[in-house]
Parts: sequence; C-alpha cells; structure tokens
Amino acid sequence: MGLSRKIASAHYMTEQQSIFACPVCGEKMKITDQCVVTCENHHTFDIAKQGYVNFMTHPTTSMYGKDLFEARKQIIESGLYAQLHHTVVELLQSFGRDMTVLDTGCGEGSHLAKIKQQFEKTMDQKMVAVGIDIAKEGVVAASRNYEGMIWCVGDLAKCPFQKSSFDAILNILSPANYTEFKRLLKPNGWVVKVVPQSGYLYQLRELFFADSDKESYSNAHTVDRFKENFSDVTIKRITQKVVIPQNLVPMLMHMTPMGWHQTTDIDQTKVKEITIDLDILVGKLS
Repeated sequence: MGLSRKIASAHYMTEQQSIFACPVCGEKMKITDQCVVTCENHHTFDIAKQGYVNFMTHPTTSMYGKDLFEARKQIIESGLYAQLHHTVVELLQSFGRDMTVLDTGCGEGSHLAKIKQQFEKTMDQKMVAVGIDIAKEGVVAASRNYEGMIWCVGDLAKCPFQKSSFDAILNILSPANYTEFKRLLKPNGWVVKVVPQSGYLYQLRELFFADSDKESYSNAHTVDRFKENFSDVTIKRITQKVVIPQNLVPMLMHMTPMGWHQTTDIDQTKVKEITIDLDILVGKLS
C-alpha cells in the first residue's frame, strides 16, 4: 500500500527542509516524524492530510473561493495558456541547471504543475517546485491535485522561507512583493513575472466594459516598477487568439475579476475566441 498524501509530503519536505523559516520567529525549521513542521522555539505547523502546510499566523479572508479555483484549473488544463507555459519553461531551462522555484500566488497550482512537468520532461533537469498563496482553498486544491511539490498557505509579509532559498521566483498574474523576492532569491537568481498586455482577454472586457475606461488596459507602471527593482531585464510578449469551446466560457468569466460582480445579463455566446496577450518580465537579482 502506498504512502498517504500527508506522509509522502512530509518525506519530500524533509528533503527540502533547509528552505523553511519559522514565520513567527524566523528560526530554522525541521519536519518531524509526526508530520509537523517545527522550529527551535517550538512554533509548530501541521502537515494537513491533503499534504499542504498552513503557515498563516493571523486570520485572513480571501475573495477567492473553491469554485473560482476549480474554474481556473479547468481553463489552464484546457491548454489556453500552453504558449505561456512553453515560454516560461524555455526561460528556466536557459539558466542551465536544476532549480528550486517558488510560485507566489500559486492558487490551485495548475500553472506551476504544468511548468514543472514540461521542465523535467524536455531536458535532463530537475525542479523543486514550491507554491505559496494566502488563499487556503487554492492551496488545498493544489495539494489534492498535484503531488511531488510543496504547497503552503502563507503570507509573503510573514514568509515561511529562508533567505537565498530559490533560483527563480514565478509571479504569474498576481501581486508582487519585490522586497521579499530579493530576500528569497539566491545570488544571481531570477524573477519571472507575467503581466497582462493591452489585448489580454479583450473579448471579455469588450462585453463587460464597453465604452468605458476599463475596456482598455496598460501595464506600463508595473513594467517600470519591475525595472527599478531588477537588473538585466528582458521582456517577451506572447500574443495569440485561441478558439474557446462554449462550455469553457463561463469558467473563464468566473476565474477573472471582471465577472465577479456582474449583475447584468451577458451574452456568453458572443465569445467564440479569446486573446492571450501577456508580457513575461525576466529580471535578475544584482
């Protein structure tokens, strides 16, 4: 009989336990035989039966629920973001070594899982993949769906990781904490940040925000901030129109903030294709 998800996760985390730091006191942590993550000052965090660890030190609420993460999983597994995953994998492989990678704002883990799978499949390189998100529902889903990775509920403001632990940090369509990114990266480590370009999901913006300022979008301020924080910055744009099956349109609308608070009727049948238009910002810790 195979190991339970909890015990398997504990064994894998033990192999990587040098990356963990107590979010309460900052001390080093270890994983015990009782599937507990603990520090020298006896602050303890249990590994859940699904295999994740909740490192939150204070109560929090999230606008992201179980249905949203299920919708996101279906959209990502449909291949809508396949070009993004391929491009990110090529970038990571160009660094030419096994890597320890942190995905900040990992949600239900689908982006990270796809990237790790492709990274290890196409070259003789290994990836230790770690995902963190403040939304517990997302991390629970990640740990249920994707084995062989480390999944943490946590706040980057009270981060459960040692300094200089990661070769690369992924930040995909998610808020950033550049001060913490710099602390967590190894010397000469890289940040790969994905931000929307002007055409991203344009068909949805056209439906929801026709004739308003929100119909257009600019990421110029985000790009400028990234350039202020990292060196050797390169920007790669990927853009394509993808035919989307009608049954996935409600999922796509549900996973994007545009659709969360809509009270008017939207004619979903108008959406026959969707535009993926993204900038991939790559910067180095100098």
